[in-house]
Amino acid sequence: MDVPYIRHARPSFLGFPDRNPLPRACARQGALQQDWWDAGPMVVVSDARFEELVAEALDGLPAELGRAMDNVSVFVEERSRRGNLLGLYEGIPLTQRSSGYSGMVMPDRITIFRQTICAAFETEEEVVRQVRRTVVHEVAHHFGIDDARLTQLGWG
Repeated sequence: MDVPYIRHARPSFLGFPDRNPLPRACARQGALQQDWWDAGPMVVVSDARFEELVAEALDGLPAELGRAMDNVSVFVEERSRRGNLLGLYEGIPLTQRSSGYSGMVMPDRITIFRQTICAAFETEEEVVRQVRRTVVHEVAHHFGIDDARLTQLGWG
């Protein structure tokens, strides 16, 4: 059974167990497990190192933004089930919350997709830059900034 909303869950791809279309090299150091589709060269980044990159990107945000973030959780997953997304914001942006937003509301969710990022770049330095860019992009959605404006600002 797929459990896509638990941190570190490794859901199957389209419901086919062990048929994830990207090699697992990015997620785990050690022997490369080739699956049915070769994504080409990938940067090998351990689970722990990738999580450090995400934490460093969050820590690098201005303190005022960190304090203003409200009811949001950040997760790392292997890859998106919605295509080749690098990150995803799901929730109600701060600019759209009304007085009815209170009580037992589930947190907004920012997800950073490890394999998609690792497959898109050739060096760890490029992965580091993209993780930061993706975290900033998704946090901006939490603050109500849309993709068009992010593109104007150079974060699209």
